Amino acid sequence: MSLRQGDLRNLVDSVFEVDSFASKMGDDKNIVTISFSVKDKKPAEDLANFLEKGYNFILDADVTAGEQSDGTYKVFVEIQRERGVHENITEIIDGVSKLADIDDFKFRYYKDFRSKSATLEEFQSNIPEEPENYGIIAVESNLNNFKNFFNRSYVETVDMKHDILTISKKYADPLMFEFVDFGTNKTIFETIEGRFNLMESYPEILFLTKYIGDYNISKYGDKLVFENGDKALVVKRI
Repeated sequence: MSLRQGDLRNLVDSVFEVDSFASKMGDDKNIVTISFSVKDKKPAEDLANFLEKGYNFILDADVTAGEQSDGTYKVFVEIQRERGVHENITEIIDGVSKLADIDDFKFRYYKDFRSKSATLEEFQSNIPEEPENYGIIAVESNLNNFKNFFNRSYVETVDMKHDILTISKKYADPLMFEFVDFGTNKTIFETIEGRFNLMESYPEILFLTKYIGDYNISKYGDKLVFENGDKALVVKRI
């Protein structure tokens, strides 16, 4: 199928990921991976075919064999990490935005809590262009990785779609939270608003501790704060 403008409307998620998955074409330091979430398998295959045939700098474009946990199919794109890679990503997003009729694409780098606007300036600020810089940025991003933040937890899966964090484990209903903020403990507790009341929040904190694990959890108004080392995550329960 030859795709035309608007053919993938309402089928492609408006938040894509960069460097969140390992490359199958080479070392991660040399390859940038881009992944899109698509609602059905056939349009996912059409998008992968469009990308692989439409851009000569794309090394590979592929689709997951089965559905992801959220019911979508991932389209993976791999391109060389080299000078000009930010412009290449911009060109890809420009093409996909026309097919999907999306004007406000955002991207999440290395499973960061925060998604950023898909602009050339943000790509240049967040995606390493040189292989020798990848390790440094990956280590820094690793500290802000929503999966790694829960590395001491009892849960089995941690997923984030847009600003909704979903935590799941066997034999229990999943928990869903709205992302509010993330940063160092010092910054979070200096800026958080809301009244702290241990007695009112104790039953919920006890439940969350049993579900998630031994994290320092506190509640300010309707906002929950999870601490892991010197990092703190602020969310609202859904």
